[in-house]
Amino acid sequence: MHVRIPDEQGSASLLSFADGRDLVVTAHVTKEGNLREKARGDAQQRLDLETEKIETGAEAIAIHSGVRVSFYGREVRNEDAKDESAESASSPMHLLRYGERLRFPVKLYPPRNFRNPGAFDYAEYLAENGIVALGSTKAETVELLPGFSGNRAELWRTRLRRGLIEKIHRLWKPDEAALLDAILIGENSFLGREALTDFQRTGTYHVLVISGLKVAVLALVMFWLLRRMRVSELVASVITILLAVAYALLTDVGAPVWRATLMLALYLIARLLYRRRSILNTIGAAALALLLVDPTALLGASFQLSFLCVLVIAGIGTPFLERTTQPLSRALRSLDATGYDAALSPPLAQLRLDIRMVAGRLQRFFGKRIPLFMLSGTVRVLLLGCEFLVVSIVLQAGFALPMAYYFHRATLVSLPANVLAVPLTEIIMVAAIVALIASYASLALAKVPAMIAGAALQAMNGSVHWLGALRIADTRVPTPQLAVILLSAGALVLAMVLSRRRRLLVAAGWAALALSAFWICAVPPHPQMRNGVLELTAIDVGQGDSILLVSPQGRTLLVDAGGIPFWMHSELDIGEDVVSPYLWSRGFHQLDVVALTHAHADHMGGMAAVLANFHPRELWLGVDSPSAELQTLLREAKALNIPVILHKAGDNLEIGGAKFAVLAPPRDAEAHVSRPNDESLVMKVSYGETSALLEGDAEKKTEKQVAEENPQADLLKVAHHGSATSTIPELLAAVHPRFAVISVGARNVYGHPRQEVLDRLAQAHVLTYRTDMDGAVTFYLDGTTVTSQLAVLH
Repeated sequence: MHVRIPDEQGSASLLSFADGRDLVVTAHVTKEGNLREKARGDAQQRLDLETEKIETGAEAIAIHSGVRVSFYGREVRNEDAKDESAESASSPMHLLRYGERLRFPVKLYPPRNFRNPGAFDYAEYLAENGIVALGSTKAETVELLPGFSGNRAELWRTRLRRGLIEKIHRLWKPDEAALLDAILIGENSFLGREALTDFQRTGTYHVLVISGLKVAVLALVMFWLLRRMRVSELVASVITILLAVAYALLTDVGAPVWRATLMLALYLIARLLYRRRSILNTIGAAALALLLVDPTALLGASFQLSFLCVLVIAGIGTPFLERTTQPLSRALRSLDATGYDAALSPPLAQLRLDIRMVAGRLQRFFGKRIPLFMLSGTVRVLLLGCEFLVVSIVLQAGFALPMAYYFHRATLVSLPANVLAVPLTEIIMVAAIVALIASYASLALAKVPAMIAGAALQAMNGSVHWLGALRIADTRVPTPQLAVILLSAGALVLAMVLSRRRRLLVAAGWAALALSAFWICAVPPHPQMRNGVLELTAIDVGQGDSILLVSPQGRTLLVDAGGIPFWMHSELDIGEDVVSPYLWSRGFHQLDVVALTHAHADHMGGMAAVLANFHPRELWLGVDSPSAELQTLLREAKALNIPVILHKAGDNLEIGGAKFAVLAPPRDAEAHVSRPNDESLVMKVSYGETSALLEGDAEKKTEKQVAEENPQADLLKVAHHGSATSTIPELLAAVHPRFAVISVGARNVYGHPRQEVLDRLAQAHVLTYRTDMDGAVTFYLDGTTVTSQLAVLH
């Protein structure tokens, strides 16, 4: 049993009402959301609210707690007025603002995690943002109340942020504006999942979030401009820090930008105290300060990634550059001052002499000053490029472990992608900021910098999209084992310790780091499984099906991959976000077989991601349905060179010591788009004297045919999520199971599982498990007995 008790009394009180009953909530907006277009001209706006009052029947209770509510309505096309009535505000959909007070009917529910090992802790993520309940309602039911509730400073911040978003969408085309929203202020609500995935595949996702890179670019430009204007270093440092703080406030993306701002402030202060070489001490001071405020941050991926990035650069990259390129860069200063040569080592003095000699040859063509400036500038650019390449390589190797552990990606194209993306991001940010500032005076003045930003943006997006489309860019890796994690962390520490030693030791440290990165990306871990038994695990995919079978000899078969129907307008990919993380947490990197029982979204929706992530050797179908979604999936399987095999009743197979008998669909079954449940692939899998019957969504007609085969089994995967259309008495009598498992979503709109089905199972003395209540359930069939085990969640 997993119990989480909210810290605040208001949150605990609200949860007592978050049980699906009809409520009327009075609340005010604490975090604005943007309107997102949906199908058929509809729109959605998701807001964070703080409740003021909860009404249920005749009872009204004052409760102050955080909720997240999605409002659905018709898309708004123009700016609405503040004083419009509730009736007019519902058509078109009103863009709700910070501080506005609302009253609306809703059903609230506590957030629910998918209860599988490796699943993202969505409930904890929301709790960290003060959200303890979720709901949705129609925008036309919302009543706008008079008054304002909130902080005036926050009101002005949200107005400024909203104004910037509107300016961005006026200056650039929609696709460019969506990317600029993310790059400049961390607003990614206008970006689709496909665009985000390309950036994730290429290891350039950091350019779409507010991180140390953005703070560093702004600080660098501001500090450089101030110093060129002869402003003292102290004043320039103070102004730069204030600008970074203002930027952190504007973006409001939380801890990452504040961490970067703190590190920047400490670094600039260290410069003023003549401690430029004490970068690692500065990083340590920033980390300790943050951990004093919140010690649990140490366990968070964001904290670890932020400081690991700077540690890798400062602890490994910088010492290498101090020995290689930076002496050359210093030697390029004041090339016309021959007296400086004597202060340098002979090789560096010779470099200065060579450049002056070449410049002297070019003076007859370009004059006296231009050749020297041109040559020194060219060499500086080459050295800067080398430095950037070295840092990128070090980061690629140093980030192999966290990328595999948290994101299950081996970003093999990260190096070329970042070599292009990071410089272009700097150009984009500077040009876009100039354009935005100019637009407040005149849109005409903003056109030139806007065009520069747009061109750089298209170049970056095009390169990311091209690299992301490469097969090698989508290399996925399982969760590394503990021994690999410890060895990789040790290699990283070793590379840091040896970075300032003799060259041979430095090379040894780099080699250890490179070897650990290669091992994580190329050598899969040993999967977690029991030898000599047949495993069947019902994965919690909500209202859908996904069953993992592991044979006694370790062969793997996944039956269905869950999914969400298109009419739910969700961007959650069950295959990528739920099924794959579970398989990766078990150490699986490839599947032997994937079977699709029938062409319904709740069984098929996650299949494309599973095929791409695990490259199965075969894809099984019962019927080749003309469904458009299935045909798209088959084209993807063909592109991945995965053979598609049709299996009908009467087929018998053996995989890794387990026997499979196909009981449906019949040989003469024809595809019908309107009733794919009747085409479900039904299989009995056996090992020794133990067996399980997998029904897909088979209904009465199919179950009667299956019952005639007398398929006695110890375990029954209940058909159609416990619908009343399935699990007929004749089937239960023929199968006579001891165990049953129902894959079903919590609070689903269909009322599954039906009470009459549960009663039938109880009367047959079947011990029944449900994924909505029990999470992932595993059954072990050892040939003589069947044992069950619930997932251990952390």
